[in-house]
Amino acid sequence: MRKIRVGTRGSRLALAQTEIALAALRSAQLQVQFEIVTISTKGDVDKRPLFTMDEKGIFEKEVNDAVKAGEVEFAVHSLKDVPSDLSEDLVVACIPKRARPNDVLVTSNGNNLRDLARGSSVGTSSLRRAIQIMKMRPDLNVRPIRGNVETRVKKVINGEYDAVVLAEAGLCRIGMEDKIVERFKVTEFVPAPGQGAIAIVCKRDNKKVAQMLRSIEDARSRGEVFAERALIERVEGGCRFPLGAVATTRRDTLTLYASVFSADGTKHIKASKAGKAEEPEKLGNAVADMLIEQGALEMAEGWRTAVQEWNSKL
Repeated sequence: MRKIRVGTRGSRLALAQTEIALAALRSAQLQVQFEIVTISTKGDVDKRPLFTMDEKGIFEKEVNDAVKAGEVEFAVHSLKDVPSDLSEDLVVACIPKRARPNDVLVTSNGNNLRDLARGSSVGTSSLRRAIQIMKMRPDLNVRPIRGNVETRVKKVINGEYDAVVLAEAGLCRIGMEDKIVERFKVTEFVPAPGQGAIAIVCKRDNKKVAQMLRSIEDARSRGEVFAERALIERVEGGCRFPLGAVATTRRDTLTLYASVFSADGTKHIKASKAGKAEEPEKLGNAVADMLIEQGALEMAEGWRTAVQEWNSKL
């Protein structure tokens, strides 16, 4: 029986996602044995707020370096951690079926966002979530929060925060879906591009492994997330720029929603467009152009300036 080494981060969520992918592969590839290799990344070690790090791939670089070096044959990631400008030596060989992309609220007292008391502290790991919370409830105290999913939830349970907003997929994958108090609609609280999706990366020239991985590909999920990734690559989004995007498929039609905010919260640009499901990148570029025409790049520059000012105060 052939043995394949698989790279992943060592967090509970990363391991759960890896097991989801491997369970599907085991069903399709009965003559393969998988060995999980856990790898620490800069994002696991550096505990600063994510928006203060002017880098891409802080949760995937070391894992993908192991793929390039041949130490593991493929790696399993949260797709939103994989930069759009992936190394030319590597390829996103497979997108398994995507989980719900929604953001959700966890609170200590069971209250929805609208019912939280004025001044309640809400933790979030992203500028995108922070600005959307502040738009909905400007009277709340939105604070940065770091740590894995279970750590963030524990900080609500033990009273460090009154609430936290995070991805529904992460909670469900580690068996904590019972902590969800409120699920936000994706068109009203727009998630990060690729949220809820798993990406499996291998060497571009490793045709045998790539073919194996494609056996568990979900074509609908791949189309949706690649529309979102095309958009973010064109607009140059990232952790420092709160850009939300989500695509949905109905029959042969793909619809992409996107939303960006200014650093001072006074401007909000929205765009949406439908296109052919088989042309996701074309749709992503078209919606990106709609955002750019409305001033998205100027908003991005405003955020870069604002974050530099925040960094100087840390």
